Amino acid sequence: MTDDADIHHNLQKQVAAATRMLVMEDLLDYSGHVSARIPGEDAYYIQPATDPRSDIDPERLIKVDFNGNILDNKGLRPPVEIPIHGEIYKARPDVNSVLHSHMEMPIWFTMMKDVELVAMRPRAVRWENGIGRNADPSHIKSEEQGKQLAADLGQRHACLLRAHGSVIVAESVPAMFVDAVHFAENARALLQVLQAGQTPLPLTAEELEQVNKTDMREFHNAKLWQYYTNKGRKAGLLPADWKFDEA
Repeated sequence: MTDDADIHHNLQKQVAAATRMLVMEDLLDYSGHVSARIPGEDAYYIQPATDPRSDIDPERLIKVDFNGNILDNKGLRPPVEIPIHGEIYKARPDVNSVLHSHMEMPIWFTMMKDVELVAMRPRAVRWENGIGRNADPSHIKSEEQGKQLAADLGQRHACLLRAHGSVIVAESVPAMFVDAVHFAENARALLQVLQAGQTPLPLTAEELEQVNKTDMREFHNAKLWQYYTNKGRKAGLLPADWKFDEA
């Protein structure tokens, strides 16, 4: 990619592809949204409020600033929960992509007494510094609610919203997508242990340190992004001509 237009178009295709693939993997349905920080701007791309997540069009993505102002003239309305994205981007300059979803298994752990969503699988090392908790079960529609969610997320990479959903943040759209896959995978592993009537044995700090020593996050994210985009093309969910410069 050599100019800003190409960089922006690549980013828009990543957002659209990630959204469609999250639907493909049953991690997103009729609701929820993916956003991506626009390089060099206090703004991000996000989908229109009512467009089906399974068919997001890169050309219909809306450009929104961190205060919720629409910066293009497409006449489209963003999701009501854009304070989630804007306030996290304000608070976390290291974050370049945000997912808000309602994937079911992680939500269940906000409705259990004295049961924490802990690291069961090696890729859960991403959340070794914990998973935030937000106590608000309603839509996050105000600046105040967004700021509280960003505070509850802190420097972590995921936050659970009470009986509502979750937020996952990452350094890129592909990384966010891969983290979402592993977030659900880890929740499923813990739930399966509990359903078997057994006592969970989460990974210890020493085991997580061992995982960290051999972690190849960049390579792993690129590998899985290629796997899932190929799967999406074969399923007819992603156009064959959607090519991505980087994962």
